[in-house]
Amino acid sequence: IEDLKKHDCTIEEMEEYEPHINRDTIVYAGVDYEAIIREAEKEADVILWDGGNNDMPFYQTDLLLVVTDPHRTGHETQYYPGETNLRLADVIVINKIRTAEPENVEKLRQNIAKVNPRAKVVDAASPVTVEDPDVIAGKRVLVVEDGPTLTHGEMKFGAGVVAAKECGASELVDPRPFARGTIAETFQNYPDIGTLLPAMGYGDEQIRDLEETINQTNCEAVVIGTPIDLRRVVDIKHPSTRVTYDLEEIGENKLVNLLAEFIG
Repeated sequence: IEDLKKHDCTIEEMEEYEPHINRDTIVYAGVDYEAIIREAEKEADVILWDGGNNDMPFYQTDLLLVVTDPHRTGHETQYYPGETNLRLADVIVINKIRTAEPENVEKLRQNIAKVNPRAKVVDAASPVTVEDPDVIAGKRVLVVEDGPTLTHGEMKFGAGVVAAKECGASELVDPRPFARGTIAETFQNYPDIGTLLPAMGYGDEQIRDLEETINQTNCEAVVIGTPIDLRRVVDIKHPSTRVTYDLEEIGENKLVNLLAEFIG
């Protein structure tokens, strides 16, 4: 984890790398992916390319897994290269089934069958875990979520909002009146962001503006729904608690079985 600070990683980079590091997985990242894979091949039996909806693997994969979101049904066929990833996928996960509208789950299932009928489909949910629910219960809370998910990802909520509602927050505080500098600009550029704060941190200035916005917001507690523990990066003055989420597979198809079959 200390290497993330040593190499001046942005919040966005930390959010990509930290979950793997916490699982004792070696992480390679950089620019020259020919050099990267040659190094990785020296010490790994299996290489995982961890990409997103905004990229395709730079390597020819032996097994391609794609995660879809029924809260954003339609995005899987409307955006490049997400639509390309859907077509190429060997395994497709339909995530967040328990919190999405049933009709959106069914429409997503139909879109998958139409675009890529050969793919194996895994049904899943994303149950949340709250570090300290008492910090939230009955309080006016500011929810901080993953930045890109709320901006170009077009989501109106994330795990933090789900947890705040489940734990009985009395109010979700709107951070817009308290937004500073580049964070205020983010709200101007993405006016449809919900009543929550995107954790933008592409540089020192943005991180300072994020910290000031959080601490200036008139709330009783902060709910941290980001993939990293934001408290390692910014000094939060309000009482705070962190929300994490996991994958819960539902139904017959299980990733562990599909991966075991693949690895042999």
